[in-house]
Parts: sequence; structure tokens; C-alpha cells
Amino acid sequence: MPIKIHLDSLMSKKKISLNELSQKVGITLSNLSIIKNQKSKAIRMSTLDALCKALDCQPGDLLEYVPAEGE
Repeated sequence: MPIKIHLDSLMSKKKISLNELSQKVGITLSNLSIIKNQKSKAIRMSTLDALCKALDCQPGDLLEYVPAEGE
């Protein structure tokens, strides 16, 4: 997938655990884990908003477009 999610690295920089972030954002651990592990096919704008607020970042800090090889 050409969109990379940098949630894991942001969590490390902010020194926040998956449990703590889950409580701040208001989504389940399993759904947050899916996002963190690059398994999600979509992210709701409300979830992106909550992640940005909890991590004090911009959407561009979380998401990156990486073209597939051959494009």
C-alpha cells in the first residue's frame, strides 16, 4: 500500500503506550493495533483528529505517501 502510517515511531518519540493512547483516543486496543501495524485499509477522519490531538502532531506526521515501485 502506498500510504505508510508512522504511529509506532510517533508513539516512541512521545513515550506513550498503546494502552494509554487507546484511552486518550477512545478506540479499542485491537483497532489501534491494526492502525499501528499497517493493517488498516482506512482511517476515519475523527480517529485521525483524535490521534493528532493525543500525540500533538499534524496528519502529515502520521501519514506518508510512498509510491509503489514502477510508478
